[in-house]
Amino acid sequence: MKSENSSAPTESTHLTAVADGAGLVFAWDEDARIEVRGLGGEVVIEANAAGLRTLAGHLLVLAGDGVPDGAHLHLEDSNGLEEGSISLVLERNEEE
Repeated sequence: MKSENSSAPTESTHLTAVADGAGLVFAWDEDARIEVRGLGGEVVIEANAAGLRTLAGHLLVLAGDGVPDGAHLHLEDSNGLEEGSISLVLERNEEE
């Protein structure tokens, strides 16, 4: 995991996204580092403790009451992930 050139937002950064009228607030912990790599048939998400808390928080936002199906968050190497990471989309889907 690379600590320099982090693309993670700075301390106390919040992103408010609107999905079907619902405002979703995503927050990043200070010093969060998250890297996503594709290794053949596997995806590896490597993060420091702050990065793991940040991802957990993002998932809890999407799991919240009243969040509609299709609500999602795009993370990319220029938006929340370490440089060189592959994109990661977190999406809520209640269909079976």
